Amino acid sequence: MPECAETAVVSETTAAGSAGASAPPSPPRRGLGMLVVMIGVLIAAIDGTIVVLALPAIEHDLNISLTSVTWVVVAYLLVVTVLATQVGRLGDMYGRVRMYEAGFVIFVLGSVLCALAWNATAIIGFRVLQGLGAALIAANSGAVIAELYPPQERGRAYGFNAFVFSLGSVLGVLLGGVIVTYVSWRWIFWINLPVGLVALVLAARVLRDRGERVRRRLDSLGMISLGLGLFGVLWAMTKLAVEPLNATQIGCLVGGVALLGAFAFIEVRHKEPTLDLSLFRIPAMVPSLLASLLQSLGSFAVLFLVIMYLQGPRGLSPIAASLLLVPGYVIGAMVGPYTGRVADRLGPVIPATAGLGISVIALVIFAQMTTTSSLWLPAIGNAVIMVGGSFFYSANSSAVMKTAPPERLGIASGVLRTFASVGMVFSFTIAILVAAHSIPRSTAFAIFVGTTSLYGRDVAAFTGGLSVAFYTLMGIMALAAALSAIRGRGNVRKTEPEPGTAAGR
Repeated sequence: MPECAETAVVSETTAAGSAGASAPPSPPRRGLGMLVVMIGVLIAAIDGTIVVLALPAIEHDLNISLTSVTWVVVAYLLVVTVLATQVGRLGDMYGRVRMYEAGFVIFVLGSVLCALAWNATAIIGFRVLQGLGAALIAANSGAVIAELYPPQERGRAYGFNAFVFSLGSVLGVLLGGVIVTYVSWRWIFWINLPVGLVALVLAARVLRDRGERVRRRLDSLGMISLGLGLFGVLWAMTKLAVEPLNATQIGCLVGGVALLGAFAFIEVRHKEPTLDLSLFRIPAMVPSLLASLLQSLGSFAVLFLVIMYLQGPRGLSPIAASLLLVPGYVIGAMVGPYTGRVADRLGPVIPATAGLGISVIALVIFAQMTTTSSLWLPAIGNAVIMVGGSFFYSANSSAVMKTAPPERLGIASGVLRTFASVGMVFSFTIAILVAAHSIPRSTAFAIFVGTTSLYGRDVAAFTGGLSVAFYTLMGIMALAAALSAIRGRGNVRKTEPEPGTAAGR
């Protein structure tokens, strides 16, 4: 991507705190740089929620199977998961801003092609391309923020990111309900075109890489083994969600696990692995990354399960379900900036752990939903979990970026994104499998995508299955809180660590 004449990103030498480095950009220019980052977060957040509400229309219009419609969501997440660390490494090699801008171009192109899709293969393939763009944006955005802001101000910056993510989720829910009901599902992808182009123009004018590039090697074997391994496991799990266990599923599951084992073997011996194991020597890094994985595992499926409940047992339309969830996203968006300030003042441990504890309470609320409970219950639960997520995201992101060596911010950002994405991918499949234990899997999945409703005894049985799923996610979230609290035994420094050192909290 082209570089511009104006500066909004602190150079590599500034980030490392070396003498004689350029002065940080002025607040107005830095603010514009942050605006560009937030637009990327906004697009990703909108796309994350808007597609969920469009699944029934996509399935009907393209005449695709239930298993195929699953991969409209899973394929996107899988690409982000596999590529996050590698495209973060590309940012270290060729410039984080340049790769961030490339992400916008690819994401917009993928969105346009998704809007033009004609069958299952086309839309899944184009979602893969869209996921590549999202990976470039996600893996490099955290590093761009780390260059824009000094360590003591990053919590506030990540807090604004949390605010924008919540705002995007609100817009995704609202736009998804309105567009699917009154226009066409294809417009959920067309709307990314003007937003992406505006972001690309701003990035070209505002952001610039000035630091020296770091020469790195891509881990092709690691990427392939990780991608195929995750694909095998996920394919088996999604098949199991709609049909009984068979030899093919077992073979894919075993093969996927074997490939993941091969991936671990490759990583130990690769000089520059997909998952940089040297980062795990930093005391605070391991619990921070595992907390991110478990938080995503415990929270990502919540939206899917709540929509299953509202469109299944409660029989709400997509737009009615979306309007019911909007207040929670609004509250989460309002809280985001303040949670970042709390992280700056208190350090990451207390707000991150508190956020996970709040999320546990939200999952308990969701588990109380029945066929006769008030519809305010999912609305309240959604508000509580959004507040908890706002506390956790800004604090945990700040903790990871503070403890990472300055010259490896891109890799650290990518690893963080990878762990969160793995949690998201498996959250979806685990929740469906647990929720579907009390009625036929194919029926449960049809309810999820909104193509059927339940009647009679199946309603209560399915609602009970949802409660079990929420309690399962609650246990996962509680484990994440315990890991987050462990960081209190270390020491995350308030200032940027020297290159190659391992500071922790």
